[in-house]
Amino acid sequence: MGEMQVPADAYYGASTQRAVLNFPISGDPMPRRFIRALGMVKRAAAQTNRELGLLPRRRARAIAAAAQEVIDGKLDDQFPIDVYQTGSGTSTNTNANEVIANRATEILGGERGSRLVHPNDHVNLGQSSNDVIPTSIQLAAAMAIKDELIPALERLERGLEAKSKEFWPVVKTGRTHLQDATPIRLGQEFKGYAGQMEESVRRARGAIDELARVPLGGTAVGTGLNSHPQYARIVAARLAKASRIPLRESPNHFHAQATLDVLVAAHGALRTIGTSLWKIGSDIRLMGTGPIAGLGELRIPETQPGSSIMPGKVNPVIIESMLMVVARVYGNDTTVVVAGQAGSLFELNVMMPVAGAAILESITLLAAAARNFTERCVEGLQATDRGPELVERSPMLATALTPVIGYDEAAKLAKESMRTGRSIRQLARTHGVAEKQLNKVLDLGKMTKPGLEGPGGGG
Repeated sequence: MGEMQVPADAYYGASTQRAVLNFPISGDPMPRRFIRALGMVKRAAAQTNRELGLLPRRRARAIAAAAQEVIDGKLDDQFPIDVYQTGSGTSTNTNANEVIANRATEILGGERGSRLVHPNDHVNLGQSSNDVIPTSIQLAAAMAIKDELIPALERLERGLEAKSKEFWPVVKTGRTHLQDATPIRLGQEFKGYAGQMEESVRRARGAIDELARVPLGGTAVGTGLNSHPQYARIVAARLAKASRIPLRESPNHFHAQATLDVLVAAHGALRTIGTSLWKIGSDIRLMGTGPIAGLGELRIPETQPGSSIMPGKVNPVIIESMLMVVARVYGNDTTVVVAGQAGSLFELNVMMPVAGAAILESITLLAAAARNFTERCVEGLQATDRGPELVERSPMLATALTPVIGYDEAAKLAKESMRTGRSIRQLARTHGVAEKQLNKVLDLGKMTKPGLEGPGGGG
């Protein structure tokens, strides 16, 4: 394609420079976690090709050493290509081949650009962008979930469990349809939140399982042309050992390369995790409304002044931050779904880089937001006296009288309570319910667990 001027100190070559000029889109290169995973693939490939007798030992060691520098982040400035580039990620794969080849050439004592180590013949041996790029995306995402997201979710689960135990004695008004319902323990609500995080961890592990079946070895169209029959199996085993992810070769290369189904499925789990965080954050924010005109059942930690005009105002900013993260994750989910749907054309998906960047961003954001929510909000939450005060005034306590006076009479008491402001306990006395029976059926603690002496169904 003619001459191309490349910076004299660059390890990359003409193909990379051409891509830099062709894609002046966002200014954002591929994520560091992806570049690290790509380096891991290149290192494992060189070691495997040496083991299979396809690369001389000295050259293979030099390639592996150069790839290790990519893994360690020492050559990050040599990966300048924009996320919005070749749909297969070929530009970035070529970028890696050029950088590793030139650095390996230097390690062998040769001159940069001399092609003592060739980017295609040696570094890319047994590979194609079409299997290397999706494999690197899946490996990067799986490692990020294992190393960042799951520990953050587990810590949040522990924080919510601790608050569940702390808040267990607090009985408050339950709410359905945003209307008063029968009593519930504040600790029971937090037990539900902890359960959501337990399920989120399970879903995150399921996402790793989706991502662990990689298309490496399919080369151009899934047939494995120019790849040793044992190459993919051995590389996958090396990567599994290095990453501690149960990576394995996909049993169907034609499916694995032609689609982004695994990314769509894995990001679906991230979307669900985000939805759980949204529910928990929203509930806590609502229970913390006030301090005077809101529910005021929780005291949310004060982290910063809330207003430039209203002195003393404090806002639930940590929760707001997390909800914005979830909004971004929803947007990324749409990106991944569209990339999976619209990018799959015959034997190859051609929207891989943007899908990879989206899923990695979602993992990083969810992990950071969950950690921050735990540290700066959940662990400092305090229960107020407002919940127990309100529950005694709730008209829904009439539900507990249904087995005693019947549904219709209980409904009349509830209506009268709302009209007059008198408590259900007071009204029940005036309607002839004996004090002993009243104390039994209006025992708030008993009303928060199963039993026939308390209320019936609800809505």
